[in-house]
Amino acid sequence: MQVRLSPAKINLFLYVTGRRADGYHELFSLMAPLTLADRLGIERSGNGIRAVCSHPDVPEDDTNLACRAAVLFRAAMVDKKGDCVFDHLTIHIEKRIPVCGGLGGGSSNAACVLLALNEYSETPFSKDELMRLGLTLGADVPFFISGGPAFASGVGEKLLPCTQMPRLSVIVVNPGVPASTGDVFKKLEFGLTFIPSCIIKPSSNVLPFGKELDGREFLHNDLERPACSLYPEIGTAKKDMALLLRRNVYMSGSGSSLFALYSDHNMAERDYEQLLQVRSENMKYVFLSRIKLLDG
Repeated sequence: MQVRLSPAKINLFLYVTGRRADGYHELFSLMAPLTLADRLGIERSGNGIRAVCSHPDVPEDDTNLACRAAVLFRAAMVDKKGDCVFDHLTIHIEKRIPVCGGLGGGSSNAACVLLALNEYSETPFSKDELMRLGLTLGADVPFFISGGPAFASGVGEKLLPCTQMPRLSVIVVNPGVPASTGDVFKKLEFGLTFIPSCIIKPSSNVLPFGKELDGREFLHNDLERPACSLYPEIGTAKKDMALLLRRNVYMSGSGSSLFALYSDHNMAERDYEQLLQVRSENMKYVFLSRIKLLDG
């Protein structure tokens, strides 16, 4: 059984830019994968396709996104090749990414399965084809297949690679409260969202901030207000984290995870160790990570 890493992601900024007729929201976001990751192992065993997970809140039946990805890949292979050898699979998931934490864990697991099965099958599908398959599972899945920092628009499926991302370290804190993406979007008051016209339609992949993280006004998340309204623990954890670290703290996705950015990894390590010692009860999980770049 080969073990693969399934990375988390953060949204450095997230703006809700419109609401579609089908009820989904258009957004513009800068997404970056992290070295924080789940561990997935896939083996040909068992009856049918199933997941085995270390976390009690992760389903192990066919509602699991990793299982759904395997079923989807199998169907696509039958359509393309006329047959498929993946009738019996067991997907072992060792969770490190907080569940329902705005870090994309389920979508990352699904992307990891699609990439692994495609490799095992001697790559019958191109990356673009895999991304189109992944989109049917969730808007974040194509991002994880793409493999690097990217500007995302549409519902998150339109990706422009961000090649100018500096090497940043990240402290991630999760208060231990799972946040429902659907409920957070329902709570969103669309008229209160802020759209910076200077970056909403980028003509290039140049960041609106530099290595020293100037331009912090762009590091904004329209979903933070509704998420904190539904889950006050997020706001409390953010205040505590900002006070202890003495720097700006941001929320990822629809919550509930929070993060602080560092251009100096040694400083990030010192703050991480201090945070472990003095963290409040609202900081259930604390991680030290780095943004994962395409060049490693």
